[in-house]
Amino acid sequence: MKKIFYYETKIGKIGIVQNNEKITNIYTSDKLSSDGMEVIETPLIIEVYNQLNDYLEGKRKSFDFPIDPEGTEFQKKVWKELQNTPYGETLSYKDIAEKIGNPKASRAIGMANNKNPILIIIPCHRIIGKNGKLVGYAAGLDMKKQLLEMEKENKNKND
Repeated sequence: MKKIFYYETKIGKIGIVQNNEKITNIYTSDKLSSDGMEVIETPLIIEVYNQLNDYLEGKRKSFDFPIDPEGTEFQKKVWKELQNTPYGETLSYKDIAEKIGNPKASRAIGMANNKNPILIIIPCHRIIGKNGKLVGYAAGLDMKKQLLEMEKENKNKND
């Protein structure tokens, strides 16, 4: 059975979901639901929360815990590539399409981004339009902008 626990953070209320010994979802306040899940704070969920909090405080630039996002093979391929996008940097949907060997798949990349179940950890917020504009983010463009600005501000700290 999946487990979920809720926390209040700098970016609002989040829900962290664990299945077996891996994280499968991080929900923001607009998608919080514990239907079919046990609400319990596990050691792994606590660790994820602590790492996420450190990230939001500008003290962490990467994450170190097991994830298992649920999606199609194509989505998983995209999400795996997104994890290679450096902290404080942005790439376009076209850049990701080229990196996965499918240069005409920009629109499909956008759809996979939109379905990303583990926000922030799989950094889809770092993917922008080829014209440099912020486009689409499941948690809203304001949060996307906030995360990118925070990363830019903290990029050279603690190196």
